[in-house]
Amino acid sequence: MRFNPAIGWPAGRLRVINLEAGTGVFLVVDEKAMNSEALHNSSFLRACRRERTDYTPIWLMRQAGRYLPDYRKIREKHAFLEMCKRPELVTEVTVMPIEQLGFDAAILFADILLIAEPMGLTLDFQEGYGPSLSPAIRTPGDVGKLRSVEASESLGFVFDAVRMVRRALPYQTPLIGFCGAPFTVASYMIEGGASRRFQHTKSLMYSDPETWNILMGKIACASAGYLNGQIDAGVQAVQIFDSWVGCLSEEDYRHYVLPHTQHLISALKPGIPIIHFAADGGILLQAVRDLGADVLSLDWRVNLADAWAAIGYDTAVQGNLDPVVLCCDRPTIINAAETILERAGERPGHIFNLGHGILPDTPVDNVRILVDVVHEHNGA
Repeated sequence: MRFNPAIGWPAGRLRVINLEAGTGVFLVVDEKAMNSEALHNSSFLRACRRERTDYTPIWLMRQAGRYLPDYRKIREKHAFLEMCKRPELVTEVTVMPIEQLGFDAAILFADILLIAEPMGLTLDFQEGYGPSLSPAIRTPGDVGKLRSVEASESLGFVFDAVRMVRRALPYQTPLIGFCGAPFTVASYMIEGGASRRFQHTKSLMYSDPETWNILMGKIACASAGYLNGQIDAGVQAVQIFDSWVGCLSEEDYRHYVLPHTQHLISALKPGIPIIHFAADGGILLQAVRDLGADVLSLDWRVNLADAWAAIGYDTAVQGNLDPVVLCCDRPTIINAAETILERAGERPGHIFNLGHGILPDTPVDNVRILVDVVHEHNGA
C-alpha cells in the first residue's frame, strides 16, 4: 500500500507499509506526525510565516456562505443560529467550498457574536435585518451584569465542530478559527445591532471611559478563552474581525481600543498565526500594525503595495480584491486579480483574499476563475 498525498490518512493512526515485497522490510509511519508536517508546510501557513511558497495561497472571507447553491439548500431547512450550533452542519458548510473550489484554507462556519450569549445577552438573527442583541448594554449596571464565560461549557458546540471539521478536511488544508474584536462586539452589544453612526457606542466610550474599559476587558478576556478553545480543538490559525473599527480616528483607536485588542492577542497560545482584519481601516494601519498580529488583512480601499510598505515587510498581508469585482466579467476579474498579485511583488507573505466578505449573489464560476488566476500566478 502506497501513500497517496491527494487523499491523506486519518490523523493519529499507524500504518505499516511493505516497502519491498518479499523482503520482509517494513516501515512504521506515524501518520499524525506526517499530517502535522503537511499542514505546517501548507502554502497558507507558510505565507503566514512569510516563507516562500510555490504559489500564492487564497481563501475568501465568508467563503462558506450564501453564494454557494448547496449552502442555500441547507439554509432553506435550518435557521442560521441553528446551523452554527450543530457541528454536523458546520462541518458540511465549512468543507463544502474546499471540495468545490479548491481554496488553500478553510474558515470555520460560525458568527462573531456567539460569544454574547454566554455573557448573558439574547442573540437573534432575522432574515434581511442581520443580528440583534438584547438587552442593549449602555450603563455601568448593564456591564456589571455581564457574566464571565467558561468557553468549554457554553461554547462547547463550537469546539466539537472544530474537531469534526478537522477530521473531515483534507489533512493538508489548514482550518482558520475566528472571533470578533472587542470593539466590534462591544458596538453590537451597545447599539443592539448594526449601526451607521455608532452614537451610543462612542457616547459611552467618550463619556464613561471607566465603564468602557471594563466592558472591553470583559469581551477581550472571554474572546481569548474562546479562541484558545478553538486552538485546542484543532484550528491552525485564527482571525480577529474588527468589522466596525473604521468609524474611529487613529487617536481614538490607540486610546480606547488598541490596548484591549493587544490584551486579547497576548493571551492567545503561542505558535498559532494571528490574522487581524480592520474593515475600512486604512487610516489605522500604523496603529493596527502595533497589535503584533502575524498577518494584517487589508480591505479594498487601500493599495496593497503602498499599505505593505507602510506596515513593513516583517508582517504578512492578506487581501484585498473588492468583492464586487467577482460579480463582473472574466476579463475584469483576471485584470483586477493580476493587479493585486503584481502589487504584492512576489514577496513572501501575501495571502490572496477579498477586501471584505464575498457577496451573496456572486456567481460560483467567477470564484473558480479567481482561484485559477491566483494559483497559476508565480508564487512568492
